[in-house]
Amino acid sequence: MRKATARRPSCRSFPTTADVGLAASAPTVSGLFEALGVGLFALMTDLRKVRPVEERAVSASAQDPEGLVVAFLTELLLLEQDDGFVGRSITARAIGTPPTAVLATVRGERLDPARHSRRKEVKAVTLHRLKVGLDPPRARVILDI
Repeated sequence: MRKATARRPSCRSFPTTADVGLAASAPTVSGLFEALGVGLFALMTDLRKVRPVEERAVSASAQDPEGLVVAFLTELLLLEQDDGFVGRSITARAIGTPPTAVLATVRGERLDPARHSRRKEVKAVTLHRLKVGLDPPRARVILDI
């Protein structure tokens, strides 16, 4: 009998017409939010150069998992747009079954143009072609760039 192994959270970008998408999967719903968040920051800058020297608390809520993905990623995007903060790692806790809220700690630092290269400027998280599955946890979201 084969021993079951836990999958690691993963996130990758995919091209779309004039925008960019994120596709993520994880063994848990909380891990899905972590993967999506780190994937968002990785689109914006090289995470290898981001030091986890500060923490920021982020929370989001919505009526359904699809809305929660958009609300959570929008909160992370506001960290970068309003505070100039980029995250390197995220610890998230999804609340509810199905989840209607998420609490997260984002570790990173303020964007320093001398050390952090800009990859893409993400303007917004969209509902266009949004897909969220919970069993197994996976999501596809389109970002306006």
